[in-house]
Amino acid sequence: MTREQGIIPLRIVLADDAPLIRRGIALLLEGSGAEVAGEADDAAGLLRLVESRHPDIAVVDIRMPPTFTDEGVVAARTIRERHPSTSVILLSQHMDVATAAEVLAEPSGGVAYLLKERVSDIGVLIDAMHRVRRGEVVLDPTLVSALMRGTTDSPIDRLTPREREVLAAMAEGRSNAGIAHALFISERTVESISASVFQKLGLEPSGDQNRRVQAVLRYLDR
Repeated sequence: MTREQGIIPLRIVLADDAPLIRRGIALLLEGSGAEVAGEADDAAGLLRLVESRHPDIAVVDIRMPPTFTDEGVVAARTIRERHPSTSVILLSQHMDVATAAEVLAEPSGGVAYLLKERVSDIGVLIDAMHRVRRGEVVLDPTLVSALMRGTTDSPIDRLTPREREVLAAMAEGRSNAGIAHALFISERTVESISASVFQKLGLEPSGDQNRRVQAVLRYLDR
């Protein structure tokens, strides 16, 4: 893997109660040039690592001891509040719409939610790391695709296939430039389609609400 394809040197901490998964991710990252500065098996240990090691990114399992529910999400929220220079990548074996909505609503960005099955592809993890370090919010495409397969009586269902593609790309945390690149269209076209999406969803311009975030949240709530 070339330097251009790999990650720039980053300082990483990992938290997962499964030693084999944790060590496997660590080896993948180290093989790509990252520094794994510490590993933890619970949220408390993770927070101590972030406090003492000052990592660029924390890779965190969503479900950890003691309750195996949302410890990772709570820890991620704490990290972003106390250490805004540390980005967070949440990992899970399961798709959770509530968690996805919370990630997308993160006002300062720098957060990702990926499914563990995709982390075996180091390229996916590397891409997410680059993007969260740029302040983006990244949502696993598998979750987006699964949500698209659902059908309800919703304004979302009135969107054209192209409008849904653009909205799905928004849900993955892509910028207008990123959407244009992914769909092979111009940024101006993305802006036009986005405006149509906002109109169909009844989202008027507002100084205190981000229409992009509101559109994605409606998409996930569907």
